[in-house]
Amino acid sequence: MADPKDQEEHETSTDNTEDANHDPQFEPIVSLPEQEVKTLEEDEEELFKMRAKLYRFASENEPPEWKERGTGDVKLLKHKEKGTIRLLMRRDRTLKICANHHITTMMELKPNAGSDRAWVWNTLADFADESPKPELLAIRFLNAENAQKFKVKFDECKEEVRKFQEKEGTGSTDSANKVAEKLEELSVKEDKTSEEKKEEKKEVKAEEKN
Repeated sequence: MADPKDQEEHETSTDNTEDANHDPQFEPIVSLPEQEVKTLEEDEEELFKMRAKLYRFASENEPPEWKERGTGDVKLLKHKEKGTIRLLMRRDRTLKICANHHITTMMELKPNAGSDRAWVWNTLADFADESPKPELLAIRFLNAENAQKFKVKFDECKEEVRKFQEKEGTGSTDSANKVAEKLEELSVKEDKTSEEKKEEKKEVKAEEKN
């Protein structure tokens, strides 16, 4: 005859095995469709990308000091339709923007405290905090070679922006000239029409007298 204790232990072990093999699946109460998140980089061409560390000069502090803004990939992006080029940098992991401004022909990269792997420059409107504000920024790369690659591409982008602005300026002048010519043609036609009307009135009056 089987010992009741052995039977209880056997039943208990069997229950534990079933619990271990049990894999419940619960259907979600609310089904949420996948949302496509846009970064606004979809309409841009990536011209440059490199890992670096960014700083901003906190002039509002007393005394003013350099403060780290984040480490991540700095990018130079060209808009496919507008032709504008901007500098964009996001922090690692969080992907929070720490630099976001257009490249202008007035920007100039200067060595930071004599370092061969860091640059300093000014921007009048950085959108990292959504609202534009002037910033003095500094960027540091792993080595001098990477820093030089960034400067070469940065200067190329400045030149490209300058050429694009000149082209747009020429286009605007041509358009203005065409508009002026059209207006001149219209004014000439109006003058002719008014003269013709005067002549018609003279002819009518002459006929009435006869």
